[in-house]
Amino acid sequence: MTVHDVDQENFVQEWEQWHREHDEVLAGPHGFLAITSLHWLTPGPTRFEDAPGAWSSTPDGVVVELAEGEELTVDGVAVHGRYDFGVIGERDSLYPGFGDAVIEVAKRGGHDILRPRHPGNALRTAFTRTPAYAPDPRWVLTGRFVPFGTPRAVTVGAAVEGLEHVYESPGQVEFELAGAVHRLTVFNGKGAGSLTVLFTDKTSGVTTYAANRSLRIAPPDAENRVSLDFNRAANLPCAYTDLATCPLPPAENRLPVAIETGERIPLERGGQP
Repeated sequence: MTVHDVDQENFVQEWEQWHREHDEVLAGPHGFLAITSLHWLTPGPTRFEDAPGAWSSTPDGVVVELAEGEELTVDGVAVHGRYDFGVIGERDSLYPGFGDAVIEVAKRGGHDILRPRHPGNALRTAFTRTPAYAPDPRWVLTGRFVPFGTPRAVTVGAAVEGLEHVYESPGQVEFELAGAVHRLTVFNGKGAGSLTVLFTDKTSGVTTYAANRSLRIAPPDAENRVSLDFNRAANLPCAYTDLATCPLPPAENRLPVAIETGERIPLERGGQP
């Protein structure tokens, strides 16, 4: 595809829908902007102001002990007293209900955590939109997926100091920009065969969020070609709140060029409209 092949009006409409949906998920009643705190669970039962019960991390998983009059809803069923959530997998989350809130019970970097999500959180109710560059078909690049012989475990840092994440990488994506060839280490995406990449570039910390942006990539074709639509370079939750544990890009994913497209620094972090 070349720029001349693009239906500009349709291209912009599709991008606007993507951008709008990304904001809607972020600012949903129980989205990341609704998070009121981040608690690291310990073996000893601990109570928190924004969640019912006393919570602990045990060898058998996360346990909550609800006092008389306290209640959670798990899979639509009200629970009382002691409740065992079991061992939660890395990067998995459970969402028991509590009034109009949910209590995210999750594991990140090998640690059990609790993140209450209250719809009335000020960060959510004050949110309007995420600034972004105007979409431009010139930022849709054709690349090539270069698979590793066998997938590799890649350890990266996190928005939370001292925390690490481990992801499986099936290979790298190679593309040309500004007269040079660049390679980005990719991770497996959510859909079968899809990929995701975390990166920074020369705009990071200037017009785009300093720590990271992410880009989803559709599965490679039969000749391992991929499309990199940098217009859809998206902020991770840590761009908006310190209560996120987002991964940082691998060192090799720090691009020495400016990717002047995609989502910009959020208004909540001092970004410009």
